[in-house]
Amino acid sequence: MNKFKLYRVWTITKKEFIHIKRDKPSLVISFFLPIMMLLIFGFAVNADVNNVNLSIYDGDNTEQSRALIASFTHSHYFNDFSRGFSVEDVEDTIKKGDAKTGLIIPPDYSKKLNRGESSEIQILVDGSDPTIARTAVNYAMVISNHYNSTVNAKSIAPVGVSAKPMVMYNPTLESAKFNIPGVVGLILQNITIILTALAMVREKELGTIEQLIMTPVTSLELIIGKLIPYIAIGSYDFAVVMLLSRWIFGVSVAGSMLELILLGFIFLVGALAMGMLISTVAKNQGQAIQGTLAFLLPSVLLSGFMFPRESMPLVIQWISITFPITHFLVILRGIILKGVGISYLLNATVSMLVIITVLIGVTAFKFTKKLD
Repeated sequence: MNKFKLYRVWTITKKEFIHIKRDKPSLVISFFLPIMMLLIFGFAVNADVNNVNLSIYDGDNTEQSRALIASFTHSHYFNDFSRGFSVEDVEDTIKKGDAKTGLIIPPDYSKKLNRGESSEIQILVDGSDPTIARTAVNYAMVISNHYNSTVNAKSIAPVGVSAKPMVMYNPTLESAKFNIPGVVGLILQNITIILTALAMVREKELGTIEQLIMTPVTSLELIIGKLIPYIAIGSYDFAVVMLLSRWIFGVSVAGSMLELILLGFIFLVGALAMGMLISTVAKNQGQAIQGTLAFLLPSVLLSGFMFPRESMPLVIQWISITFPITHFLVILRGIILKGVGISYLLNATVSMLVIITVLIGVTAFKFTKKLD
């Protein structure tokens, strides 16, 4: 039996360092991924809700109504996003998802205050995200109460501003109605990318991809033929998850099922393209797993599935919009919870289509070049 020799251990260690140095993808993941994860997650993982987009309808348009608006917009809780010409304009802005809250000031607001009566304002809140909705309601009540105290301190006759919140789309603020559509998107993305990336790399490791290249099959035929089974699997997963969401959690589709299926299919194709792109770069299944995790973890945390995107720094928000899942979650929650159509989800739909088109183009180019 050979005795333990330190120089032999050192020889193996040097060999392994040389192997790591030559393995560029693993080297990048080992040294740069932890830094990227820390910076992105450190800024993104934030449950605090600030700068919530506020849409305003000022039916009174007086000095007193503008003072009330200033009490909302000058705080760091709300962002003066848009001004509507009617209550319907504010509701449409919330329905599109551009604003999460709305402030409605009635035409007789200042008249009631001048008569010493209590004047009621309405706070519209998008209940499709219970975390933001609860926080926005609390913020609105605190601001209106503080405004009352400030005005009464300067006035002889006490006045009162009564804030009446109305939660839209999810009045009971059930978390399941917010989480389930997000889970549908994540399942469709994660399973598809993992299966595609690993399957394609396995083909390279076994050498069967070279055997296919020797046949008369063209690159396009090979790509389509490889993707069809995963499209079928993804479609099955989508159907099963939607049915179980309805039967177990009571989350039904309020909007058009046809539009949901169409946009879900487009997103599925984008996820397949991402899986193929990872498999093209990866040399083995280990690298494919590392690359998949490097993509999936940021996409989950930055997409708005777990944490409000409104609370993230602007740079992180810009990074988040490069993920198709970010826009697909807006589409899912819009169709399932709000019952809105593509016309209301145009920004999210176009953004998702552009990103997926670019992704498919890059993947097709890289994969064809690899085969050639």
